Amino acid sequence: MTEVASGERPASGRLWKVLLAPRDSAALVAFRVALGLLVFVSAVRFLAYGWVDVLFTGPRFHFTYWGFGWVPALPAPWMHAVFAVLAVLGLCMAAGLFYRVTVGLLFVAFTYVQLVDVSNYLNHYYLVSLLLGLMLFVPAHRAFSVDAWRKPALRRDWLPSWCTLLLRFQVGVVYVFAGLAKLTGDWLLHAQPLSIWLSARTSLPLVGPMLDEPWVAYVAAWSGFLFDTTIVAFLLTRKLRPFAYGAVLGFHAATSALFPIGMFPVIMVTGALVFFEASWPRRLFHGLRARLARTSVATSAASATPALSAPGWKGQVALGLALAYAVLQIAIPLRTHLYGGNVLWHEQGMRFSWRVMAREKNGSVTFIVRDPASDREWHVAPSQYLTRLQEREMSVQPDLILQLARHIARDFEAQGKGRVQVHVDAQVSLNGRPAELLVDPGVDLAREVDGLAPKRWIRPAPDSPPIRLRAPLRGATAERP
Repeated sequence: MTEVASGERPASGRLWKVLLAPRDSAALVAFRVALGLLVFVSAVRFLAYGWVDVLFTGPRFHFTYWGFGWVPALPAPWMHAVFAVLAVLGLCMAAGLFYRVTVGLLFVAFTYVQLVDVSNYLNHYYLVSLLLGLMLFVPAHRAFSVDAWRKPALRRDWLPSWCTLLLRFQVGVVYVFAGLAKLTGDWLLHAQPLSIWLSARTSLPLVGPMLDEPWVAYVAAWSGFLFDTTIVAFLLTRKLRPFAYGAVLGFHAATSALFPIGMFPVIMVTGALVFFEASWPRRLFHGLRARLARTSVATSAASATPALSAPGWKGQVALGLALAYAVLQIAIPLRTHLYGGNVLWHEQGMRFSWRVMAREKNGSVTFIVRDPASDREWHVAPSQYLTRLQEREMSVQPDLILQLARHIARDFEAQGKGRVQVHVDAQVSLNGRPAELLVDPGVDLAREVDGLAPKRWIRPAPDSPPIRLRAPLRGATAERP
């Protein structure tokens, strides 16, 4: 029972009672193990499939995040070493070995990898970075860990409930905003971009011939919208939780089979584990042992938990930081509304907003370099600077187009061609619409600077409805790590 100081307001006392209520640590231990193994598998996949070279060491030019241009791309041997370290640290996290140091290094290394090149951005790896950052503050090494075995004084069979609540909040934010992102005419009224993606999967066995039927795309679109917007509420409801998690498994198994989107389904299935009761791994273990022994084995509860007193100023500061973090996680996805227009078109506020598989964009970009002094003009293809993946991502994202335009200008000036202008012919199709100009071709992008301010040189989004067509897998459905 939480003790409330005599001068404390009742509401504050009730809040601390909820946040500090002792809970079995078994569930958070299971989550620690699952997240560590997930990082290990991801790092091994990058090394085994050669993605480290393709995505990080192969490109000659790297797109950087605004404010993080100082983050370097390491040479090939060092970048391979980073992923090898990630794999080792993932195993150490799963085992609970040097937990605080391990998770801190994991967070730094994993986040560094995400910052090397914007064209590699994926929602699910952003989520992993956030979860690693949160786990740094969650003492999930106090049970079933090498640390607890080495230092028995660390051992605790319980953790305060705020640990679980914080992780639940983070995973819940992903689902809720992913659902709200589908509250659009393209998704609900035209079943786009699902119609495009499903029609490109007709070669699949058994279900393939059905995927070109219009009604299938509409069923999938509405199912996805309803799933994302309601699953958190169902996972929070104790009686419905097993069925809700079954829906999570089925939904993400289906998306994994239909759309090769890498580790995203596995990460979300792992994340949903935080909604279960704190003792579920303990009950599962004892149930399996009883079944194997064909006898009744009593489930041992966690050790007795002490009464927790309301914290002092450090606890108040920690609560303030947690609330600030929660506000930030809600504000970041909402920031796009400050820009107005269609975020799927202008992309301002698109990243970090959990708009998962919300759009299909295809583009073709040509850079036109002009020397005002000599009136000479050069047409530059992006392939001279970028890999195929980088070019595909750049061609539909205005801030990446701007970065490459400024780089081309610096390249030409370094060649002694003077202060050149860089204009762009960027034709982009959104969700099957006919291609239209994304960037004002009259603007000299060499003189524009990136930042948080609205980019006035982005042309308005097309107002015509999407056209149902068959197209190869591109964009969100392309194979990504």
